[in-house]
Amino acid sequence: MIKFIAITLAATFGLAVAVSAADTKPVATLPPPSTNTNVTYATDIKPIFDANCLKCHTGDKKPKANLALDSLAGVLKGSKDGKVVIPGDSAKSVLVLAVAHVGNPDGFMPKGKDAKPLTADQVGLIRAWIDQGAK
Repeated sequence: MIKFIAITLAATFGLAVAVSAADTKPVATLPPPSTNTNVTYATDIKPIFDANCLKCHTGDKKPKANLALDSLAGVLKGSKDGKVVIPGDSAKSVLVLAVAHVGNPDGFMPKGKDAKPLTADQVGLIRAWIDQGAK
């Protein structure tokens, strides 16, 4: 009887491990912050946003999610859902998670038919800018 219980427990545990391992998906990770120093919005970040984000997120028209990325003030103000940048903490900034495609796929940016994901270098530069205080 004890042998039967031991075999049953081993089989059940093995099946549970196999099912949970099959259900897991690889977790996307953030690219590391750039090693560049003195990263600023005007010099380093705005050109990235100009090329990839302003089609939808400009203050000249009603920006999607009320997030205007065409000015430092707009970025720091955030969106209809709140702040997207936490100065000093890029890993917890919604903006970084969205452009790095980490977390909720519905929030991945940029979007659109011709949109291309930002490169790891671009995401790293945005991370460095935020970690350095988002100035």
